[in-house]
Amino acid sequence: MTETLTKPDLETVAEVAAQLRVDSVRASTSAGSGHPTSSMSAADLLAVLISRHLRYDWDNPDDPRNDHLVFSKGHASPLVYSVFRAAGVVSEDELLNGYRRFGERLEGHPTPVLPWVDVATGSLGQGLPDGVGIALAGKYLDKIPYRVWVLCGDSEFAEGSIWEALDKASHYKLSNLVAIVDVNRLGQRGETDLGWDTVAYARRAEAFGARVIRIDGHNLTAIDEALTEAEDDSDERPTVIIAKTIKGKGFSEVEDSPDWHGKPFPEDMAERAIKELGGERDVRVRGPVPEGGGSDGASDGGARGQAGKVELPQYEVGEKVATRKAYGQALAALGAANPAVVALDAEVSNSTYANQFAKEIPDRFFEMYIAEQQLVAAATGIGVRGYIPFASTFAAFLTRAHDFVRMGAVSRTDLRLVGSHAGIEIGADGPSQMALEDLAMMRSVHGSTVLYPSDATSTAALVERMAETSGISYLRTTRGAYPVLYGADEDFAVGGSKTLREGDDVTLVGAGVTLHACLEAAEQLEKDGIHARVIDCYSIKPIDEATLRSAADATGGKFVVVEDHHPEGGLGSAVAESLLSGGRRSLDLEHLAVRGMPGSGTGPELMAWAKIDAAAIAEAARRLAGRG
Repeated sequence: MTETLTKPDLETVAEVAAQLRVDSVRASTSAGSGHPTSSMSAADLLAVLISRHLRYDWDNPDDPRNDHLVFSKGHASPLVYSVFRAAGVVSEDELLNGYRRFGERLEGHPTPVLPWVDVATGSLGQGLPDGVGIALAGKYLDKIPYRVWVLCGDSEFAEGSIWEALDKASHYKLSNLVAIVDVNRLGQRGETDLGWDTVAYARRAEAFGARVIRIDGHNLTAIDEALTEAEDDSDERPTVIIAKTIKGKGFSEVEDSPDWHGKPFPEDMAERAIKELGGERDVRVRGPVPEGGGSDGASDGGARGQAGKVELPQYEVGEKVATRKAYGQALAALGAANPAVVALDAEVSNSTYANQFAKEIPDRFFEMYIAEQQLVAAATGIGVRGYIPFASTFAAFLTRAHDFVRMGAVSRTDLRLVGSHAGIEIGADGPSQMALEDLAMMRSVHGSTVLYPSDATSTAALVERMAETSGISYLRTTRGAYPVLYGADEDFAVGGSKTLREGDDVTLVGAGVTLHACLEAAEQLEKDGIHARVIDCYSIKPIDEATLRSAADATGGKFVVVEDHHPEGGLGSAVAESLLSGGRRSLDLEHLAVRGMPGSGTGPELMAWAKIDAAAIAEAARRLAGRG
């Protein structure tokens, strides 16, 4: 007979822990893959947490008062799903027949396909940084006293992103964040760098400003006391509970063995493990619900509210304005109209112009300093709570956070990224600062949107469009000031483009700074009797296939595509792929891009060197038109 228990005594919690171990073995053996031993080491920690401390209404996972449980140690998914079975939200049949199966929701590593999962984990070192974002939202935006519990593995404490997370958690005094570190000594191929040296873990965590509690991770009383201490908010530091555990705990044949990482037990071994653990159980346990919670208690909270009409900045045609400056002005306008908009930056807000938002709406701006991985993770976590985060830095430095962007797509998060100082146009700073790979990186992310405006008007409009766009979106901005091309009444749809000149001899395609070079080249070509069509391809993904195909028909497939980016994966690739996928058989394309390693110089010098300036564009067009 199944009985649902609420905040049971520790003797009963021991039964919950045993069930979690047994179910982790059963699920992984049934699937023929998984990480049972990594799950077994943390079973006692999770049993106490879900039974006595996690304030969560399992029937209402969207209740804003719920605590958040993040498995940074995502490979312990058998334990995650065993917890869900113990809470009564996943059935035994689904656990045994749906784990790691094609088309089922119990994936090899947890994802938000399940309503009780906030973020996808599995790429180690990301769950705690994401948890920082959720905790930031709780303390500063929602202002609801939920707690963020993050189960970490000891191996991932070799990742720099973990220390970025603890540093920012300490800086923002996130007492609502608790990291529980499962120190089971063993990684994938053997012992971790610190093994069971919990004193060393403690010193490091304390050095980053955390309150540290060291415990025996299999002593239920010690676990319970540590979790109770972590709930004391009078200490404004984040808490790190360092729990010494044994990998494979509960099954003597594999305990503390380096040979069983990521390996399910064969059926005969699983039978012995289950027997040694006391057999199968059917315990249902639900800990405390949030204060004022219950099936009828859910309500939205925090700063989110009804958005008003956005009054975007307006610019005079011909006025020279940097698109990065227009971004900052548009973001501040968007934030003023919509209380869900949040801005983050990586200590370059006076260059990205996110400082405009910070000055006008400081309570919704978060400085992540030079920590680009944490920048993206914090935005991801803030997005979990229903906000609309924009995160900006130099475009080149977003490449450092690519894995977090990639995992954001797996998390199905809505994330808006802005990269400034793109390409060789930035000039004298040299190649370390020049984003020449960012378009390819962002185009490769599943379901992403990639935008590259050429003037202030289109930038402002696209910032507003980004706020409405699902998934990962990226806006590339330019350092220098260039003439405004469009009036305030122009519409800029995601997936659109603008044809600025008509012509039937050759099509010139640019975006950002190269569009201005294309327009200058078209003027030169006109003097030669060559009529060039000029397309502003401000939406690189999705791209305006219809306009490109129409241009191909009009100009006989003759294209010059020019970009301030390496030739691989950027605008040229997007245009060619679009035309070829549409069945175009006749295509004569000149692709101008940055093909060498740039150095320092002025923007015009470097664009001439790379042959992406107006003179080079005109020369390529003449070749295509047979006038070269």
